[in-house]
Amino acid sequence: QVWYPMTVCTNSRAQKLIIARYLHETADSIDGIHFKLHDFGYRGSSSVESASIGGAAHLVNFYGTDTIAGLQLCKKYYAAEMAGFSIPAAEHSTITTWKKSGESAAYLNILEQFPDGSVSVVSDSYDVFHAVSNIWGVELRQYVVDRANKGCIVIRPDSGDPSQVVVLNLLAEKFPIVTNSKGYRLLPSYLRVMQGDGICYESIGKILDAVTCNKWSADNIVFGTGGALLQKLDRDTQKCAFKCSHVVINGESRDVWKSPTTDAGKQSKQGRLTLEKREDGSFDILVTVFENGRLLVDYSLEEIRDRAELAIVKEYKRKVVNAEATVRTVNGCFETRFLKPVILVVIIGAYSSRNSDALLSI
Repeated sequence: QVWYPMTVCTNSRAQKLIIARYLHETADSIDGIHFKLHDFGYRGSSSVESASIGGAAHLVNFYGTDTIAGLQLCKKYYAAEMAGFSIPAAEHSTITTWKKSGESAAYLNILEQFPDGSVSVVSDSYDVFHAVSNIWGVELRQYVVDRANKGCIVIRPDSGDPSQVVVLNLLAEKFPIVTNSKGYRLLPSYLRVMQGDGICYESIGKILDAVTCNKWSADNIVFGTGGALLQKLDRDTQKCAFKCSHVVINGESRDVWKSPTTDAGKQSKQGRLTLEKREDGSFDILVTVFENGRLLVDYSLEEIRDRAELAIVKEYKRKVVNAEATVRTVNGCFETRFLKPVILVVIIGAYSSRNSDALLSI
């Protein structure tokens, strides 16, 4: 059903808008935006096929995924050799099989198995505050610090109220933090926090608001989302519907619609419909992709990603490219000139009113 990937993609993009806004306000760079919301939804999907379709829809907006079926679909149908990526990550049984007394040894074993690159370690099997303050912050602190220039350890609390920001504050007591150019605190590059419990459109904004209100940069946090991304939705989430609106009978054009007296909200649209970029109706941006059993346009994932990219991200990239292109040597010195910013507009398809504020805020 087409409504399913449309809804997943729209929801994923709306969450990307929220993350981008907070990164823009509190981080020196938004380069990492495409890895800020990781897809953990495979196991919560109703089927492998559902996971492949929904997982591919999420990959329009982000590059991080554990939903392998989505990668396979993108490769088969959208010319994407490798559409997404992941890192080694612990789950609770890889910790609890060492018993509570062996929690520290379990963490150390993971670091030894993956001596470089990024690795994610779930740390709430017993007491996340003890794990952060005493195991990561004392017993294994040197192992964490020694990972500098080799990769990043992502500490994952997986329970409790993430808006309390306790883990970040505890890490600040044990590791050197810096204040970025925008006045927000940032963990060292070898340390980040992942929040993957109860993540959805509504919760991401609350968490990031709490984080930034405590003067932490949004760049400290990576999110993971599962069932809420691929399963906690239906056709009415974005009010998707396919209805007949116009017919031609014996050469006569006729508008078609329903208008039940018992529910005015169910009145359908009538006539030959267009999607207009201008209010005067002079620019219909709808493109016929599939008609009468034939695929007329075969878009690649790269083309779709470019079309769906956030205006704020495109503007950021444009400034970076312009800066690099205009750096030149003048009397032995480097001179950088930024071109005048250009306002970019991205048109997104169906989205509900609950997402409209987020869309308008960027």
